[in-house]
Amino acid sequence: MVDLPTKEGTIPFNIPSIDTHCFTWYKIIGDLSSGAPPVVVLHGGPGAGHEYLLPFADLWPLYGLPVVFYDQIGCAASTHLPQTAGDKSFWQESLFIAELDNLLDTLKLRDGPGFHILGQSWGGMLGSAFAASKPRGLRRLVLASSLASKELTIKGVELLRRELPEETQKALEEAERTGDFDGPGYQEAVGVFYAKHLCLAKPFPPPELLPTLKHLSEDKTVYMTMNGPSALTSTGSLLGWTVIPRLSQIEAPTLVYNGEFDTSHEIATQPLFQYIPHVRWVTFPGASHMCHLDTPELRERIVRVVGGFLSWK
Repeated sequence: MVDLPTKEGTIPFNIPSIDTHCFTWYKIIGDLSSGAPPVVVLHGGPGAGHEYLLPFADLWPLYGLPVVFYDQIGCAASTHLPQTAGDKSFWQESLFIAELDNLLDTLKLRDGPGFHILGQSWGGMLGSAFAASKPRGLRRLVLASSLASKELTIKGVELLRRELPEETQKALEEAERTGDFDGPGYQEAVGVFYAKHLCLAKPFPPPELLPTLKHLSEDKTVYMTMNGPSALTSTGSLLGWTVIPRLSQIEAPTLVYNGEFDTSHEIATQPLFQYIPHVRWVTFPGASHMCHLDTPELRERIVRVVGGFLSWK
């Protein structure tokens, strides 16, 4: 990555409901003037930051596709808004759609060759909602370990919870009964779940994931307000969220993928395949939610599947 052409910067982002002067941090890998559609990468969390998705920077040297990473508002190198913690009316899908629109317009990505979207986890939820609005310039869409609705996400996670050791399930139930999500019992139980379904890299965590864990630990504003204490306990503003009624409006050819042991369970993935008109679905055997980090071999395979899809004429 050291030798790749890189540009970093910030973009002012005006949020009318608050007085804070905000900005979105971005990084471009490759040359936007190359004539190829850039790939705009939407990270998960919410609040995870872009770093764990940096392996997709390989799309530039391998396929000639520039890659645009950015940190969504409220996390990592973009403006933090701790004063909005717990404000579920503020932390809504519409805020992130507005930020993405602002990024595309400022970088002038809608014209010429247009752009692709690659959204992972929550980034895929955001990406599918954005694509359903039929945005000008969108060429192709990749939904990586994404989810069609929060209701189906919760059902899928519940199925995975039932496969955990009995003592782990009891620890989760006790924390949810008492509301103690910071205690060692709950944290250890979450760790067991994540080791089976979030990322299978050995040793864990892999280096690419360390910044994400740091972001989520140091500022919990976005994740706690939108999701809740963990992937196992949903209490935030995303409760009730769904893109299912909008999926038929997505015109861009779409690649959906997940892992065999993904927290994005197949029941939460199925509607993406069922209702998006032009779609392909790939499930990677033996893989997790962050399957591009599981093994070097799987990373290479996923980058090539994504690159091949985005480059196909």
